[in-house]
Amino acid sequence: MALTDVLFVDLGTEQLLVDGDVVVARGSLGLAPAGARVLECRGARVVPGSVNAHTHLYSGLAGLGMPAPTRPPENFVQILERVWWRLDRALDRESLTRSAELYVAEALLHGTTALVDHHESPEFIRGSLDTLADAADALGCRLATGYGATDRNAGEAEGRAGLDECRRFAETNRRARVKPLVALHASFTVGDATVRYAGKLARELSLPVHVHVAEDRADVSDAQTRGHPGPLERLLSLGALPPGSILAHGVHLERSQVEEATGRGLWLVQNPRSNAGNRVGFAHALGNDARVALGTDGYPADMRAEREALASEAARAGATLSDEVPASRIRASRALASELFGLRLSDAVEAGSTADLAIFDDGAAPRPRHVIVGGELVVHDFALARGDMAQIEARAREIAPRLWEKMTSYPEP
Repeated sequence: MALTDVLFVDLGTEQLLVDGDVVVARGSLGLAPAGARVLECRGARVVPGSVNAHTHLYSGLAGLGMPAPTRPPENFVQILERVWWRLDRALDRESLTRSAELYVAEALLHGTTALVDHHESPEFIRGSLDTLADAADALGCRLATGYGATDRNAGEAEGRAGLDECRRFAETNRRARVKPLVALHASFTVGDATVRYAGKLARELSLPVHVHVAEDRADVSDAQTRGHPGPLERLLSLGALPPGSILAHGVHLERSQVEEATGRGLWLVQNPRSNAGNRVGFAHALGNDARVALGTDGYPADMRAEREALASEAARAGATLSDEVPASRIRASRALASELFGLRLSDAVEAGSTADLAIFDDGAAPRPRHVIVGGELVVHDFALARGDMAQIEARAREIAPRLWEKMTSYPEP
């Protein structure tokens, strides 16, 4: 045991011993080993770090005055066209950097230690994934990310550029806490050639594909127009969903389709706050499946708020959720992240589990006092250990008005 890598967490009634990135012991351990770093937090409660199984770091600045469209959107596609697709086109390296670092910082302060990102910035494709990865790596958060290739602006050449960024990043990333993904935006924004190439690339790189599926009925209608029962069947028939692939949303899947997907070793991710905000409905068919995780789709990575939204949105939609469903979503999120990162992100803090932890003063505390990722203290006494939140927020507020000016320069469809 190299004592320079040992963290001794004293909870008072019991202690944790962390060596490197693993919890090696929990219980009445007595005194800390000589030379170990001691974290005194008597009376506190330690839980596994949270996982956000689907999000968009590029939306990190949205809460800093993003302008509303001049004409209120009447449906989901108009929300994309008038808001999010104008935002992603406006992003450049600097604004994406500020967006990512703000999002990651807030995630860690909420006790979220792993993020599964789905990225788009059509005017800044090459190098965009490094920008995201650098922000996460600098602050100590785990990140899996891929460029969500789309043909929606410049046709097949744009889709290929997005997938080429996935390839470049996968072949060059050396950050231990960051993992690459292959990604597609959604079935209805890509042609068959782009879908096929995504599947080919994923198999070549032995990576999963991360894609929006059946978020809105428009995705289902588009797939049917192309001769498929739905977007799931289209992606499967074109070979774009190797085992381990991540399907975000699934709001308009049937129960049989959910069973087909999970039976093939795919993951689904429910995003209740976003689904409510975009008025696309509630994902009734996801049920209590062990391979349905929980994400925020760009909303802040406060997974407690997302769990609460899961219950409230189910009630609003007249859906009956068993008490087991929220816990099942959290277990699935950790299982998904364990698979992506090659870790053991357990539902209990126990010997042998990966040391991604959040330590709360008490059960009612909204935010953790300390956060540990891979055995490293990345939040200490409610403050970032690797960054200055005041500076991160100041940089974000400085760049946001320029981003909004550029965003509004793109005409609303």
